[in-house]
Amino acid sequence: MTGAPEVSVVVPVKDEAENAVPLLNEICAALRGKAAFEVLFVDDGSSDKTVETLVAARAQNPELRVLRHAKNSGQSRAVRTGVIAARGRLIATLDGDGQNDPADIPNLLAMWKKEEAGAPPLGLVAGQRRKREDNFMKRLASRVGNGTRQWLLQDGTRDTGCGLKLFSREAFLTLPYFDHLHRFIPALMLREGYRITHVDVHHRPRAHGRSKYGTLDRLLVSLSDLMGVRWLRRRARNPLRVDEV
Repeated sequence: MTGAPEVSVVVPVKDEAENAVPLLNEICAALRGKAAFEVLFVDDGSSDKTVETLVAARAQNPELRVLRHAKNSGQSRAVRTGVIAARGRLIATLDGDGQNDPADIPNLLAMWKKEEAGAPPLGLVAGQRRKREDNFMKRLASRVGNGTRQWLLQDGTRDTGCGLKLFSREAFLTLPYFDHLHRFIPALMLREGYRITHVDVHHRPRAHGRSKYGTLDRLLVSLSDLMGVRWLRRRARNPLRVDEV
């Protein structure tokens, strides 16, 4: 491709050999003719054929770039790797398991264009799942986690765990990095003085493979992270704007 794309789609994957190429095809179908784009799949130390299946699909999908971690480093690091490598001003993210619907990406782009003007600057359009297609325990854990997060962080986001997001690359790179960062992007965008908005999106059952997260361990880690993010927000001092004089 020549020139910078309008949007870079970043997809973290680990052991998603059956899901990766169908998801890639859906992303390209959703965006071709609507926006100049690239797709970055970031393989986070897969032990299956995820990378090989993606490389084989590149001939039919010239927008594809494949990055690979030498060892598993977590979803947040995979997202950050993709954002750093991205050439687009805007970054769209979605989970690699196929449960997010790529057909929702143009809706996030439309919301960005609608809301971009104004102050403070827009940093994030966050997807929020209308109906979770997960088992009861995952839905319960998510409800408890989101409720606790809202109470402590007041970030105005109903579903921060939704992987489908659109944000400014520049804004994301101002955020403090830590493992599990991806679960707290709305609160951290607000901390840096950016404006956020939301779009309801679809959620689908997982077609292949299984989740990389447990229920109890994810909840316990999230509670620990919450206290750290709450501390970060309390310690923020934002100048609102910077003028060169």
